[in-house]
Amino acid sequence: LTPCPCSPSNGSSRTLSASEMYLFDTGGQYLDGTTDITRAVHWGEPTPLQKEAYTRVLMGNIDLSRLVFPSNTAGETVESFARRALWDVGLNYGHGTGHGIGNFLSVHEWPVGFQSNNVPLEAGMFTSIEPGYYRDGEFGIRIEDVALVVEAQTEEHFLTFEVVSLVPYDRNLIDLSLLSPEQIRYLNSYYERIRVHVGPELRRQRLEEAYEWLQESTEP
Repeated sequence: LTPCPCSPSNGSSRTLSASEMYLFDTGGQYLDGTTDITRAVHWGEPTPLQKEAYTRVLMGNIDLSRLVFPSNTAGETVESFARRALWDVGLNYGHGTGHGIGNFLSVHEWPVGFQSNNVPLEAGMFTSIEPGYYRDGEFGIRIEDVALVVEAQTEEHFLTFEVVSLVPYDRNLIDLSLLSPEQIRYLNSYYERIRVHVGPELRRQRLEEAYEWLQESTEP
C-alpha cells in the first residue's frame, strides 16, 4: 500500500511558525450530526493585507449568514453577498461559497448549495457558508460555518440562516474599523451564543484552560 499523498511524512512536514497564517479545515461524523468547520489564525503579527483580507472574508460570511431572502430562492442568487466585501477592493476567491451537508452521508452533499446546479433553498436544509481568499505562495484564508436554513421572522414567507457551528473567529486578524455596526452586533450575539452553549460543557468536562480561552476569544 502507498501512503495517501495528503498524509504527513518526515520528508514533507515542516514546523509551523508564529509569523505565518495557519488554516485548519476540521470535520467529523457524530451521532447527532456532521461537522465541517474551517478557521484561519495568526499567532504573531499579521500583515496589513492579511488582516484586511481576513476581515473582508469574515464580513462576507456574516453578510450571507444574516441575509433574509424570499422562499424558493436558489443559492446561486444570494452567494454574491459572501463576495461583496472582497469585490469592493478588487479581491475574490476561486472556490464555491458553500455546499450541502449530510447526516452520516456525504459531507459535501448535493443538491443543496450555492452553485448554478443546486436546488432552491428550503427550511430544514443544512449548508456550509465558506468565503475565503488565497494568495499563491503566501497565505490562505477560509471561514467556514455550518448553517441551517430557517423561517425568517417576517410577515411574508421569507428565509434566513441559523449558524450552528459555535467556534470563535481569530480576534488577532479582525480589523474592527472595517465592520459595520450591524456586523459587530451580529458578532457579539454570536459570541454570546458560544458562551451560553459551549462554556458550560467545557466546565462540565473540567477543561478550565479551554474555558478561559473561550472567554477571552468571545469578549464583546
